[in-house]
Amino acid sequence: MVVFLGGFSIMVLEIIGARYLIKDFGSAFYVWISQIGVILIALSLGYYFGGALADRFRSLQILAGLISVAGIFIMAIPHFANRLIEKVVLRHPIDQEIPMIWQKLDPVIGSGLVFFFPCLVLAMIGPCMIRVLSKQLEHVGRISGQTYAFSTFGSIVGVFLSGFVFLDHLRISNIFRLTGLITLLSAGLCLAIARRKVSS
Repeated sequence: MVVFLGGFSIMVLEIIGARYLIKDFGSAFYVWISQIGVILIALSLGYYFGGALADRFRSLQILAGLISVAGIFIMAIPHFANRLIEKVVLRHPIDQEIPMIWQKLDPVIGSGLVFFFPCLVLAMIGPCMIRVLSKQLEHVGRISGQTYAFSTFGSIVGVFLSGFVFLDHLRISNIFRLTGLITLLSAGLCLAIARRKVSS
């Protein structure tokens, strides 16, 4: 459930985040390229640092703390993101055409400022859960496969719910708040798993 919810939240942020950025950066093509690229960078680094975190601490408590911060960050996106993006857009003179290089890179900057951190943290869930679940080396392959299968399944559900349900029935600001709550639920589940392991 933890990795499912993590994958779900990442994909909601990617899909809804692109929709959110289009209103300020105009070109849907550059926004989608930027959003996909930033999320992939966050996932790559999140997997790397998540693995290092799992080997060093071997506990989900620190991960739960990071996920909690990410959840609060996501819930706060409607309150701070507009100001950040305005600074990116308004740094160009109003009476001059924006150079093509910045038409391409400004969405990257905007996406990075808003969506990089939470996706980085959510990507750490997979490696940490593999470490917790793999009690014996001979089961690492099976546990890894199951972990990333559930994470990817969560991402699939996130894609279709975002595109077919959330955007039709919820305001984008409320989608971010809901995703933040789901992320906090992931943190709570991590804490529950950590306490269960300590008591056992």
